[in-house]
Amino acid sequence: MKFLIVDDERDVEMLFRQQLRKEIKNGLIEVEFAFSGNEALEFLRSHHPPEIMYIFSDINMPGMTGLELLDTVKKEFPEISVSMISAYGDSENHDRAINGGAKGFFIKPIDFDVLKAEMHQILTGSK
Repeated sequence: MKFLIVDDERDVEMLFRQQLRKEIKNGLIEVEFAFSGNEALEFLRSHHPPEIMYIFSDINMPGMTGLELLDTVKKEFPEISVSMISAYGDSENHDRAINGGAKGFFIKPIDFDVLKAEMHQILTGSK
């Protein structure tokens, strides 16, 4: 299963690759990275059908925010699940994300045990 991580901070790629190295090495998941909402949409639109099954996106990014990306993905690619990541645990962003169709909401620093549990649920189709 292929995941797309969207965050304007480029060091996030190294962090995710390090934390998920076992899952990647064992072929359980593939990860792609986009460093803006627009780059994420370009990637999704260039693959027909989209290979991505799940997106983890930062909320606060310059240009298109993660919440704007969520809205667009839900309209254009309703089959793709999206979880949001935020450095701020405020209820306004949480509520906007969940009400906008996000499956989950993670607060930085990311608890990768919780994130891996979420990925496992996705991979096994369990709730």
